[in-house]
Amino acid sequence: MGMHRDAHIVWDWNGTLFHDVDAVIGATNAAFAELGLEPITLQRYRELYCVPVPKFYERLMGRLPSGAEWELMDATFHRYYTEHRVRCGLAEGAMELLAGWASAGRSQSILSMYGHEDLIPLVRGFGIEAHFIRVDGRTGPSGGSKAEHMVRHLGALTGVDPARTVVIGDAADDALAARHVGAKAVLYTGGSHGRASLEAVGVPVVDTLQEAVTEAERLAAA
Repeated sequence: MGMHRDAHIVWDWNGTLFHDVDAVIGATNAAFAELGLEPITLQRYRELYCVPVPKFYERLMGRLPSGAEWELMDATFHRYYTEHRVRCGLAEGAMELLAGWASAGRSQSILSMYGHEDLIPLVRGFGIEAHFIRVDGRTGPSGGSKAEHMVRHLGALTGVDPARTVVIGDAADDALAARHVGAKAVLYTGGSHGRASLEAVGVPVVDTLQEAVTEAERLAAA
C-alpha cells in the first residue's frame, strides 16, 4: 500500500459507524431476562456500560455472573442482536465522511470487537469496504478489551504511524486501546457511553461524526 504519511483513522464499528444502539439495548435486555433481571433504559445502559462486559453485568447484578450465566447471557445477546441488526443502518453522515476522507488521499481502517466473520459481510453490504485499507473484527472469545486487538491491527498496517493515528469510537475502551499503542482518540456520544463517562477518560468528546473527523484532523496534525 506504500507509506501513509497523512493522518490515519481507525474507526470503531458498533455504535460508531454502525448505528445499532436500539438492537444492542434490546439484546442486552433479552440477556437480562434469561436471569430474571429487570430491563434497563438506554440512559441507564450508557451510565453503567463498561468492558470487560462481565464487569458491566456485575454493576447491574451486584455480583459477577457465573461462567454458566455469562455463557447463557452472551449467547442470548448475540442471537437477539443478529436477528435485529438488519433494521440498523450507518450513522448519520458516515457514508459521506468515509468517502471524503478517502478521496483526500488519507487512509482509514476498521477495528471492531464484533466477530470478524460477521463484520466483513456487514461492511461489504453497505458498499463501503473500498474506503478502508483493512477491516478487522474480533477473533477469539467476546467480552474483553480492545487493546491487544489494536496492537495487532496497527501492526498489520503498512506505513501507518501510531503517532499520526486517531481512533474514533463510542466507548472508553476505544481511548484506552488508542493509548496502549501510542495513538490519539476521539469519543462519540452516539453509542454505548454517556457523555459524562466519556469525558472522564480525558480525550475529546463529540456529538457527531463530522465533529469527530474534524477533531481527528486537528489531533493528527498536533
